Amino acid sequence: MSGGVEWALHCCVVLTAASEPVPAARLAQLHDVSASYLAKQLQALSRAAIIRSVQGKAGGYVLTRSAESISVLDIVEAVDGPGPAFVCTEIRQRGPLASPPQACTTPCAITRAMARAETAWRETLGSVSIADLAHDVDADYGPAALAGIGSWLNGTNAVNDLHDTHAVHDTNAVHDTNAVHAVNATSDDA
Repeated sequence: MSGGVEWALHCCVVLTAASEPVPAARLAQLHDVSASYLAKQLQALSRAAIIRSVQGKAGGYVLTRSAESISVLDIVEAVDGPGPAFVCTEIRQRGPLASPPQACTTPCAITRAMARAETAWRETLGSVSIADLAHDVDADYGPAALAGIGSWLNGTNAVNDLHDTHAVHDTNAVHDTNAVHAVNATSDDA
């Protein structure tokens, strides 16, 4: 799985807290990542109709549907594509003791094991929504953390205002220049 999936997930989670469209530059600033790199992930999400761009002076990105209806699997497939994570290259047919092609008519034990793991992985990711992740952020850090990030994204509160919440102080999640540590910390658990 590419690193872009993580960035895309973070963007979708924080967009649940924004009451207005959020410019790509603001999302990049929040996550302390280059705007050009993040733009690639946002474009992938837009192509998959998970987010859309609102044009104009107050423009930016918004989710296209409810956070409850967007799964983590939707994000993975938008960024990395729907293809399998494991692709068998028929290693058993190589080398001095190679199995002949006619003996390899069914998937090998390794391919079968990887296919079972991928099925379970996709089922799990498909069962977790962006709303679930946002709920987990609230449960881990208190509702003030994600709400504060939403306010910051909309330009209504300074980062220092986030320091006034007990949830953020208790977790040491927000520092002077980076308001997203609370959300970033949760992805390591996901």
